[in-house]
Amino acid sequence: MRNARKFTAMAAGLAVASLALAACSSGDAGDNESGGTGSSDEVEVFTWWASGSEKLGLDALVGVFDTQNPDVEFINGAVAGGAGSAAKDLLQSRLQANDPPDTFQAHAGAELTDYINAGQVDDVSDLYDEFGLRDTFPADLVERLTVDGKIYSIPSNIHRANVVWANTQLLTDSGLDPAAKYETIDDWFVALDAVKEKTGRTPLSLATTWTQVNLLETILLADLGAEGYNGLWDGSTDWASSEVTDALADFEKLISYTNTDRDGLDWPDATQQVIDGNAAFNVMGDWAVAAFEEAGKKAPADYVYMPVPGTDGVFDFLADSFTLPVGAPHPEGAKAWLKTVGSLEGQVAFNKAKGSIPARNDAKPEDFSEYQQSAMTSFGQDTIVSSLAHGAAAPVAWSNAISDATSKFTTGGGDLAGFQADLVAAAEANAS
Repeated sequence: MRNARKFTAMAAGLAVASLALAACSSGDAGDNESGGTGSSDEVEVFTWWASGSEKLGLDALVGVFDTQNPDVEFINGAVAGGAGSAAKDLLQSRLQANDPPDTFQAHAGAELTDYINAGQVDDVSDLYDEFGLRDTFPADLVERLTVDGKIYSIPSNIHRANVVWANTQLLTDSGLDPAAKYETIDDWFVALDAVKEKTGRTPLSLATTWTQVNLLETILLADLGAEGYNGLWDGSTDWASSEVTDALADFEKLISYTNTDRDGLDWPDATQQVIDGNAAFNVMGDWAVAAFEEAGKKAPADYVYMPVPGTDGVFDFLADSFTLPVGAPHPEGAKAWLKTVGSLEGQVAFNKAKGSIPARNDAKPEDFSEYQQSAMTSFGQDTIVSSLAHGAAAPVAWSNAISDATSKFTTGGGDLAGFQADLVAAAEANAS
């Protein structure tokens, strides 16, 4: 089903063969340099899935794990915080103190670069062979996860970041056709104006900084196209160009349609505004579908979804994945968890609850929701690019610099020219 997938280049991704590994990096998963007992009687799993649909997905995965490993105690190391910011800070402290969890969640892609360079995660390539994952994960996905011939994580899912969610009734009240697809950002502006003028409701709900960066990346993608967007990460697109200026101007205009309390909210709050009919549109990854379903909403009667205007035919990719940390106190327990993560049973249970789609290519589409079936089709035929906000496009330091620049701009701390200058400086400081 997915053999027709067209991946575009992602120089910032994990397929960069020249990535240098730290001298302390270990050889493979069969020889974990942990000094741990090797005991499989427990496993501490560190995630940021602490609430909502994310916790539902984790709970479903744990249920499969418990069935497959009845003698292994699951220890939930979840830390609350949107997009994992709080969890990542705590994780870094633990890794630096040589106190790693047995496995931790990370976004597949460039986000893993720092852990690899620091020698903090083991090569799990042998587990791909042991678990038969090379035969069930798409070959181009495995290639994307490979660094200098080694693989450092096992993905549990595939998510799409460039999705618009909209309230059907509020669109109708605004004189809009809920089934309409907006080909360009300018077309979308017309719809946003209609919501504002005819209902007085929030045209576009938004939350804290990482959701703003998620919005920003989709606008860059819409205005620059897939090739131009990828060029931001490999140096072929100039951050100082007029094309980027135009995209940032569109982002600035979109911010003007959003709720003023955005910085005090996280993504579930912004999504809930659409569910409740207090906002018309929201840009969020497809984990949001689980929130609509949990609220008992049905598409298209209650809500509709579409690619961000200007990005139809492009799949803005991210994946949650799990690692085997160097120094894991229970590496055998960690390997048991990784086996469940990669298993068909684990991926079906997890993704049905979380709203994402399996990384495996042997899952049956009919086992999933209408939205997820559409995502499977898109992932199989669209051009794939890597998400900035979710760790796939740029290393952590670069992503953090963009987040800081975005927060400064959206909170009124700078003008458009200053925002672009900050983004240029971030690229100059971090691009390899």
